[in-house]
Amino acid sequence: MFLSRVDASALPRSAGRRRPGRLLPMLGPAFVAAIAYVDPGNVATNSTAGASFGYTLLWVVVAANVLAVLVQTLTAKLGMATGRDLATHCRLELPRPVVRGLWVQAEVVAIATDLAEIVGGAVALHLLFGVPLPVGGLLTAAVACALLGLQRHGHRPFERVVTGCLLVIAVGFGYTLVGAGVDPQAGLTGLAPSPLDGHALVLAIGILGATVMPHVVYVHSALTPGRYGDTVTAGRTRAGRARLLRAQRWDVGLAMLLAGAVNAALLIAAAGLFAGTGQTEQTLESVHAGLGAHSGRLAATAFAVALLASGFAASSVGTHAGQVVMAGFLRRRVPLLLRRTITVAPAVGLLAVGADPTAALVWSQVVLSFGIPFALVPLVWLTARRSVMGPWVNRWTTTAAACAVTAVVTGLNGWLVLDLLG
Repeated sequence: MFLSRVDASALPRSAGRRRPGRLLPMLGPAFVAAIAYVDPGNVATNSTAGASFGYTLLWVVVAANVLAVLVQTLTAKLGMATGRDLATHCRLELPRPVVRGLWVQAEVVAIATDLAEIVGGAVALHLLFGVPLPVGGLLTAAVACALLGLQRHGHRPFERVVTGCLLVIAVGFGYTLVGAGVDPQAGLTGLAPSPLDGHALVLAIGILGATVMPHVVYVHSALTPGRYGDTVTAGRTRAGRARLLRAQRWDVGLAMLLAGAVNAALLIAAAGLFAGTGQTEQTLESVHAGLGAHSGRLAATAFAVALLASGFAASSVGTHAGQVVMAGFLRRRVPLLLRRTITVAPAVGLLAVGADPTAALVWSQVVLSFGIPFALVPLVWLTARRSVMGPWVNRWTTTAAACAVTAVVTGLNGWLVLDLLG
């Protein structure tokens, strides 16, 4: 049944116009989701791509973010149009055994997500303050838990803090770009698609295939229901739907533009620092050291601070996604402290036994890759059904594009997994 929990009176008629003062209150959900696009795993992947092949793969970063815009638009629209998140829809529309299977894989994905974020935060604390990696992992988990506690005061405080972290990430990595010695002309040439083979193809697959993380597909659909109120059904009129969709598209477009700029900055900075030096396999520590040697202590510190903000914010969003998944699939909740303990334990355990942080990041991305089709396929299926979406149903062109994106992202992730396991 079509449900709508949106309030036309809460959305100014000028939402689609370029009036920042009126647009600002409507932004937020996509900026929370965008944190997943600038998490420590992305930092490692883009840095390696830039160090290995210079600016050649910059066009892949741009293409990946174009795909992300479509996916995040669909998941936001699902929540806004129906008042329910993706996990809840799966529970209502699919057989119980399938729902249980989806929940199990989603929980595994949540653990892999937390592993990447906790490791990134721990490395950042070690770089900044010399904190031992296991202790840094625990501190990152504690801060992320505190951030989630802000939700007791409504969605706005949490969104504002996470958006603030996103801005810190953008400024930090932006300063990294300034100090890296970039060749603007060569950077522009990297925007032109070029043939890929060998290791370049693998890295391109890693950038494209790992762009859409399954947990943000679930969590974004849970952030938009009731966003503009729940007393007046704005979606009953074409004009009302158009205004709501414009606001949501501004939210997604601006958030993905910022995330894409950060990822491009990471690749470009690594290209400026390491391309042609023979140092093709980069770790978070080596990028930090390279910045310090080339651009000075301030640039290295900016990188570490941005990485720390990335770990803190992404870990809190990942844990929130775990809560959304359990509530949606099973209609159950567990105490936040218990969930944090379960998802953090593997990451802290790996750090305690001295595992290589960069290797842990890579393998966490492999696990995340398995979860992508289990999120994207139901999303496209649901948003294409009029019985679910009502008048918000996708146009056939949107569904065709979404099917193509799902096939490409799923196929590339499968290719990446096979390459890494082989």
